[in-house]
Amino acid sequence: MRCDLKKAMELAQAMGHGLPAFNVFGYEDAKAVIRAAEANGCPVVLMTNKVAVEHMGIPILAGILLRLADSARVPVCVHLDHSTDLDHIREAVAWGYTSVMLDGSQLPYEENVRITREAVTIARPGQVSVEAEIGSVGYSDNSAAQSRFTDPEEAAAFVKETQVDALAVAVGTVHRMEHQGVDLQFGLLKEIHSRVPVPLVIHGSTGVTDRDLKELVRCGACKINMGTVLRITFGKALREQMEADAHVYDRIALFKHCMDAVEQKAAEKIGCL
Repeated sequence: MRCDLKKAMELAQAMGHGLPAFNVFGYEDAKAVIRAAEANGCPVVLMTNKVAVEHMGIPILAGILLRLADSARVPVCVHLDHSTDLDHIREAVAWGYTSVMLDGSQLPYEENVRITREAVTIARPGQVSVEAEIGSVGYSDNSAAQSRFTDPEEAAAFVKETQVDALAVAVGTVHRMEHQGVDLQFGLLKEIHSRVPVPLVIHGSTGVTDRDLKELVRCGACKINMGTVLRITFGKALREQMEADAHVYDRIALFKHCMDAVEQKAAEKIGCL
C-alpha cells in the first residue's frame, strides 16, 4: 500500500525499529525489496537517486514504483532522494511520489533554509513529506562534496525554520562506501535527537556494520538509507549467473538470480534495524 514518509516513520517507530530505505533503479530491485519488507512485515522506502532519475525519468519511475507500492502488502513510500532541483521536486509531486528530499547541504545555511522552505511549499498541498539535510554526508568517490558533522543547535533551528518532516544528519557515515568500517559519533546523534522534534535520517549506511545499524536506531535514528549494498549484490549475482549460464540471453531468466539475491540482502539489512 502506498504511504508517505511521515506515516512510514511513525509506523516503524511504533514497531520499535528503524525504517529501511533502499535506492532502487527499476522493477527488479524494487520488487525484491518489497518482497523482503513483506516477509518482515515492515514499512519500507523505495528511493530514486539522481542517477536513476537521469536514466529513466521521474514519470517512468513513478509509474513503476507507485504501482508496486499500491499492490504491496506493507506500507511503501516512494521517495525522491538527494534532489537539488526544485523543478524535480515539482515533477515528483505531480507524478505521485509520496516523499521528496531537498538536499541543500552544500549551500550556506540561510540558502539551505530558503530553498528547503520552497520545497515544503511545493510538497505540502499534495500531502507529500519533505526530508532535508543539515551538516553534510560526503562521498567516498567525490572529494568535491564537503563533509561536515551536524551541529545540534543548528539542526534544531533549521527544523523550526523549515518545518520539514524528516532531517538527514551527518554523524560519520559516507555515501557509496563499498566496505564497512566508518567511525560513528553516537554521542552526537543522541544530542541531535534530544533537540530535534522530527525523525532523523542516516545516509550512506552501507558502510555501517550490522551491529552499528542497531546502535544508530537506539541512539535516535529512524530512516536508514542504503544503496551501494544492493548495487553490489545485484552486480555480483548477475556476473555469477552469466558465468554459470553462458548461453542464456533472456534478461528475465538472468535477473531472477539477481532479484533473489537482492531480496535476501535487503531482508538481512531490515533485520538489523
